[in-house]
Amino acid sequence: MAQYGYTREIGIGARSAQIDEGLRAHMNKVYGLMSVAMLVTFAVAWAVGSTPALVAAIFGTPLKWVAMFLPLVMVFAFGAMVGRMSAAAAQLFFYVFAAAMGLSLASIFVVFTGTSIAQTFLVTAIAFAALSLYGYTTKRDLSAMGAFLIMGLVGLIVASIVNIFLASSALAFAISVIGVLIFAGLTAWDTQNIKNTYIQHAMHGDQEWLGKAAVMGALNLYMDFINLFMFLLQFMGQQRE
Repeated sequence: MAQYGYTREIGIGARSAQIDEGLRAHMNKVYGLMSVAMLVTFAVAWAVGSTPALVAAIFGTPLKWVAMFLPLVMVFAFGAMVGRMSAAAAQLFFYVFAAAMGLSLASIFVVFTGTSIAQTFLVTAIAFAALSLYGYTTKRDLSAMGAFLIMGLVGLIVASIVNIFLASSALAFAISVIGVLIFAGLTAWDTQNIKNTYIQHAMHGDQEWLGKAAVMGALNLYMDFINLFMFLLQFMGQQRE
């Protein structure tokens, strides 16, 4: 009987170690996918934003509305279609989405100086790393604040769309402050959610599902980073003269 209990403890310990190893590999994949998508986004944004002819052709014409809203349409479409996609197709779609996001963000290289963009990116990277690490390591259950953050996000999107037409500086400032707080919270919450989702499904051994889960996790963290960067840029960005 004692031998059986000892054997069972060994089995549980081995399974726990296997899950921990798999979790580290899964999180590395999530951060790796996210990093590649970030490179794609900023490469496209810089290439378009530093080419006056492209800036004029896109942001000086009605095409600017396509550039602005295409990423939003794509992210909702991705959420609806990912269940029917293969992991490889989901990853490709993610990178195409990252390129579309880069096109949408190209105007920051026209409005803000390159130095202030780089400084804001560095601050965002440090803040994101700290928040994501907190979400990964904390023992506190962050799920309770998830619904609150999502509701705040919906309100933020609506307010941002409305302010496109109102062009209110006071509302823009309020949106930026609230946006920083919401995406700071979402960074920690999404990281913990990615971790918990993997642990819940780790023993199923469905590599295709885990591959798509990694893409979805990378997309969520990517969106957190991009939005945190954009809202911080409103405070830290130095406009070109």
